[in-house]
Formats: sequence, structure tokens, C-alpha cells
Amino acid sequence: MKNFIYLDNGATSYPKPESVYDFMDHFYRNFGVNPGRSGYDLCMEAGEVVDDTRKMLTKYFNGKNPNRLCFCYNSTDALNLIINGMLQKGDHAITTTLEHNSVLRPLYHLYKFNGVEIDYIPFNKRGFVDPDDFPKKFKKNTKLVIVNHASNVIGTIQPIKEIGEHCHKHGIPFAIDASQSSGKIPIDIEELNVDIVAFTGHKSFLGPTGIGGLYVREGIEIRHTRAGGTGVRSAVRTHLYEYPYRLEYGTLNTIGVAGLYAGIKWIQEKGMHKIHEHEMKLTKMLKDVLKDIEGVTLYCQDDLANHIGIFLFNVDGLEAMNTGTILDVDYNIACRTGLHCAPLVHEQLGTAKVHGAVRFGIGPFNTEEHIQTAIDAVKEIAESQIGRNS
Repeated sequence: MKNFIYLDNGATSYPKPESVYDFMDHFYRNFGVNPGRSGYDLCMEAGEVVDDTRKMLTKYFNGKNPNRLCFCYNSTDALNLIINGMLQKGDHAITTTLEHNSVLRPLYHLYKFNGVEIDYIPFNKRGFVDPDDFPKKFKKNTKLVIVNHASNVIGTIQPIKEIGEHCHKHGIPFAIDASQSSGKIPIDIEELNVDIVAFTGHKSFLGPTGIGGLYVREGIEIRHTRAGGTGVRSAVRTHLYEYPYRLEYGTLNTIGVAGLYAGIKWIQEKGMHKIHEHEMKLTKMLKDVLKDIEGVTLYCQDDLANHIGIFLFNVDGLEAMNTGTILDVDYNIACRTGLHCAPLVHEQLGTAKVHGAVRFGIGPFNTEEHIQTAIDAVKEIAESQIGRNS
């Protein structure tokens, strides 16, 4: 679409690098067979891409054993495996009001149907949780703490290291949802005191949809909640206990893994820190102008330190959906409106009462021209709304 401006990278990155499209096409045409199931050459070639991607991701997370990098469909799939495999009746878990429904809903189901206790740590007016609030909620039966690394609504990067320190002092497993942060900022599970990390491939890793996974630190075990084919040791009646088979079921999304591989390679070539700096420069452009426009309300954007390029706002007097429709129809700007699958964030911000807010998600292919167009559009919408109400 000509002059189309995409600012919904918080949902999925778009476009992908050309090298991702090219590699996926080349891979599937030439090696699109089932990896690891047989010994013929094509199978071995496909398996090599899968193994190389495991190693790349393990290195990115500073893990020790690539076999403990397990592929799933996306981070929601990974988080379900973590939550349902770590908690059972009588257990207690702690999370935050920043969470996506990929955490909130599995936890709620366990609360409602299995009697698992859940505590929710709120965030402050700047959008950050206080690490010292967590040990106040620790109980003898606390079996999991799970926290959103970077908010998909307000973009704040949480103090994971400090939260992890509290968890490790008390022997409580600590998992993070790195859906928004993985591929965008460094994630060193050793430095951050993280035991399990869930990630997706289609956001900042710049891969396709339908691929994600988790890394599990040595010494942490996740129970089976599924069973199926692994391609090895088929005579064993139970699902295999060793990783990665322990948490992988059936045929992998091999072309998804290939796209993820190509996305990571592109990030490595461009420099992850440079990509992040570019996105935050554009986010600052938005903040510096929109904060002074009458009729525009920003949320948790006062200080962009420890943020990713997620920008949340509303135009006074307009529901978010209506603002988004105007941006789309009149300005060819694509963005996300509503509750962003994170209702507790909006309840705490007060935006749930007006059906959410407008989110701009900045990506590596956005430009200053894109952002200036978005600024001008929001300004015109706000001025028009003030004119109607005067």
C-alpha cells in the first residue's frame, strides 16, 4: 500500500527484513522436510538449521545447554507450558498487573479450577513494579514468580534482576515473559537471575508468526502437560523426560525456525543496540511533541529510561478505537487500539473506562518521516476534537 505507515510493531514486526523472506523461501523449497526424523541428507540439513537456531538463542539468553532451548508456537504457548507445568492445586504464584493475557488467563484458570492462589503486584505511576513488594507476598507454598519483562502496553522494562535476587534467596523459580524484549535488548539470564524465559519469534526477533519458545535453566524442571511424538525412542510409552523433547511435541514449525534464524542473523549484522537506539530516538520524537499538544494524554511516558519503543496515548474526548480508525482511514497509519490483551494495566491506568488507549509500536524500519506524519496526524485530530467541543 502506497504511503502506508506501520506503527503496530508491538503486535508483530512488519515488514520483515528481505533476508528473512529470502531464507524462508530458499529453506522450504530446498530443505522443507521433517527435521531429525531420518538420516537422509535433506533431513540432516533441516535439522542443522534447527540446531543452529537453538544455539544462537541459547547464546543470546546466556544459557548453558542448547538442549534446554525448546521451541513452541509462540510465547503464549510457552507461557502455558511454564505455568501449567510449574503450578498445581495448593500452590501459590505471584505476578503483576502489567501482564498480558498469555499469563493472566492461564493463571486465572488455575485459580478458578485448581485452587492455585495468585497475588498481583501493581506498578507505580511511572510504570514500574517495586522489587521489594515481591518478598512481602512470598509464602511457603509459593512455587512461581512470573513477570512481564517489557510491557506491551506502556513499554517499561521491569527491574528483573532485583526481583530475581529476591526469588533466588527464597528458592522460588522465577520466569519472565520476554515477548516484547527478546531481540530488542540483551537478556542474560545469569545476570538477571532468571530461571525460565519465554519468547516469541514474530516481534523483535523479526521472524514469522507461529514460532517461539522457552529456555529453562539447569536445575529447574517443568512437568509434562502434553505428550506426543518426538521422532526418537518411539518405543517408550511415556513422553520423554530429557530436553528439548520434554517440552516439544510433534513436528516442529521448521519453516518458522528458519525464519527466526534469519531474523536473528539480520539483528546480529545490524547490531541490536543500534536498532534499539534508533527505535528509542523515534519514540522520543513522539514524546517531545505530543506531551505539549492540548487534548493529548500520554501514559507512563514522562521518562523514557528503561523503555522500549511502545508509546501509549489518548485523544481527549475520543475513544481509542475512533482515534485509530481516523489514523487509518485519513492518514494511512496502522496502530493498535483497545486493551492490548492486558486488561489489568488499563484498569490501573483508568483507561479501561474508555475502552483502552492508542498504541504506537516503533520498529526498525520506521523513519523520522513516519513519526513526523504521525505527530501531525495526532495534532490535527486533537485540534479537530477541541474545535468540536468549543
